[in-house]
Amino acid sequence: MKRGACCVVRVPFNTTHHAPRNPASDLFFPPPKADYLSPVPELPEVEVLVRHLAPLLEGRTIRAVRVHRAKVLAPTSTRTFTRALLGAKFCGLTRRAKYLLFALRQGKQAEPRTLVGHLGMTGRMYLLPAKTALPKHAAVVLNLGRENFVFEDTRYFGRLTLDLRALERLGPEPLGPEFTVTRFAEALKRSAQAIKVKLLDQSLLAGVGNIYASEALFLAGIAPTLPARRLRKAQVSRLWRAIREVLSEAVACGSTVPLNYAGQGKRDGLFYFGSAPGAPDFYEERLRVYDRSGQPCPECGTVIKRRVQAARSTFYCPRCQRA
Repeated sequence: MKRGACCVVRVPFNTTHHAPRNPASDLFFPPPKADYLSPVPELPEVEVLVRHLAPLLEGRTIRAVRVHRAKVLAPTSTRTFTRALLGAKFCGLTRRAKYLLFALRQGKQAEPRTLVGHLGMTGRMYLLPAKTALPKHAAVVLNLGRENFVFEDTRYFGRLTLDLRALERLGPEPLGPEFTVTRFAEALKRSAQAIKVKLLDQSLLAGVGNIYASEALFLAGIAPTLPARRLRKAQVSRLWRAIREVLSEAVACGSTVPLNYAGQGKRDGLFYFGSAPGAPDFYEERLRVYDRSGQPCPECGTVIKRRVQAARSTFYCPRCQRA
């Protein structure tokens, strides 16, 4: 299998509930002071979640709003949030970077209102039967009739807010047509930061996080410490292709997973989704370098190294990524 590719192992998976399961947003709040290796949602995980939730929410009306942790609404107040959502109907769900954009129409409003969701480090969003007991860390619960939409967040770093300002500073979508080699090269030429650090700049590229930055650099054969402005034209082109490839593959892997469990079971692989206690693994994600320090490189056998850059772990092959 080529570098950066992931594989999926399909096995039976039997549960009955709807549901699902990055580093913290650089725009809603600063990066964590410590380096966390636990799996966190990045662009592919959010894209998979959006594709799962969109058809489940379409046309559903919010009949009741319960806010258990007002912190996740910030800067929107609980009063404003409740008034805006009560009686509103879901009319769309899209993604921008690592944000979920819920379109809501209330009454005879001409234009829908946007509700912005961000999973932070430990957030999960899913549907749960209304009669089922809520999880301990349910931050916001929207009653849709027979089901509740639950935003659960253990550490409360996520957001569900009406404030749109974070979206204004985002760069192009890495899987979108606006992300071109030319635009990418121009942006990199202006930065002396190490390329791995620069890739995490959300104003450069929206949605790329720590995991896929390491994977893309490995696939492109570029040292994570190389200053961004020193990348040659050929390297920029390789990295541009690698970013799109690793993200597309990750979305493809995640799209095979049935997000239908909303419990406290273990979370699988590097995708941020739950699995029912005792259920067999449904898939296996193969990342080439991320979180594989001390293991052999899948290409050359050299031991994979780990270093800390801007308080984040970077994984790389010192032989395959010399330049």
